[in-house]
Amino acid sequence: MKKIVLILMGLVCLAGSVSAYQVNIEAPDTLAVGKPLIVTGTTTYGIGTPIDVVLSYQLTTSKEVQRRIVYVQSDRTFKVVFDTTDLTKGTYKVEVPVYGQGDSVTMILVNLVDRSDEIQISSPTEQYFDGKLYLAGTITTDANSGFQIEVSDANYANVFGPAYINTNYLGVFSADIPISAPGEYEVIFTDAKGYIGSRIFTVVGSDTPFATVTIIPPTVSVLSAHGRSSRDNPVYFVVKPTYGTVTLYTSKSVDWVVEYIDERGVLHMVNEEGEVNREEVRIAAKGKPLYVKIYPYKYSVTSEAFLYAENVNTISASPTIPAAFGTPAASTPIDTPQSSLPPLAGLFGTGLAACAWYLRHA
Repeated sequence: MKKIVLILMGLVCLAGSVSAYQVNIEAPDTLAVGKPLIVTGTTTYGIGTPIDVVLSYQLTTSKEVQRRIVYVQSDRTFKVVFDTTDLTKGTYKVEVPVYGQGDSVTMILVNLVDRSDEIQISSPTEQYFDGKLYLAGTITTDANSGFQIEVSDANYANVFGPAYINTNYLGVFSADIPISAPGEYEVIFTDAKGYIGSRIFTVVGSDTPFATVTIIPPTVSVLSAHGRSSRDNPVYFVVKPTYGTVTLYTSKSVDWVVEYIDERGVLHMVNEEGEVNREEVRIAAKGKPLYVKIYPYKYSVTSEAFLYAENVNTISASPTIPAAFGTPAASTPIDTPQSSLPPLAGLFGTGLAACAWYLRHA
């Protein structure tokens, strides 16, 4: 009987010792496909204890996609990194299949998002080395604004950025990134929403042959400038066109009024589209400067006014009011014969003479 009691007490003690172990893991709630999924954890298990960390795809049922074995470190922590490059977007489960007790956290859901299709690259992914990496393309979600890039080499060393790249109203962008040697470079794109994706470019020496490629520039060559504008304080622009038809247009979301002075000095006003669409004008130019003034239709609005221009050499926001918008010169009066007396004085003298004649003959 005593043996049975001792065995039961031993089982109780064993159960108590098992329940004392704890495991807690942490991972991001949301992560972009292609970024490493880093899972960290703490535990009361002994140093060197192997722990399985499993990544499973959650659809209708769980499907294991990756499994890692890590060992508890001297500070009772562990860490594992999952490669998400080839994973599809969706919900995944990170789990440590152990029987942690108490306040243990052994399972976390992670949402993988994929934004890589928001970027279309038009510059070649293989280029000859000439001191720079040519980057061009279109981003669908950051038109009229921009995004951030970072460039690293094959050893993951940063060679450029973070740097901000502007886009036009179509989302078109281009940049020349300085590099010091041939090699493989990764360009990482991020914006206000977070990580978008990355692209790999290979730059080879000028004596290394590869398939002939043609660098295709953006289909629309657009210059732009911008400035703060209100009804009382418009923003002014100076545009230096080339020869031919110049296209000017504003950004959207504000009901802009556009006034411009053409090469003949004639003032025009455009306000047709409201807040939904941009205001756009086309001007026949012969190389002389054009002057533009932009302000919101509503007095209550103060906003950044963007002016985009096609077929121009330069465009800039003017810090002062261009002379073309100043007070027009007074017109030259037409010469007319005048008497020696001013008109009112002559009329007054005629009146006095009439009164004197009446008094003499009354």
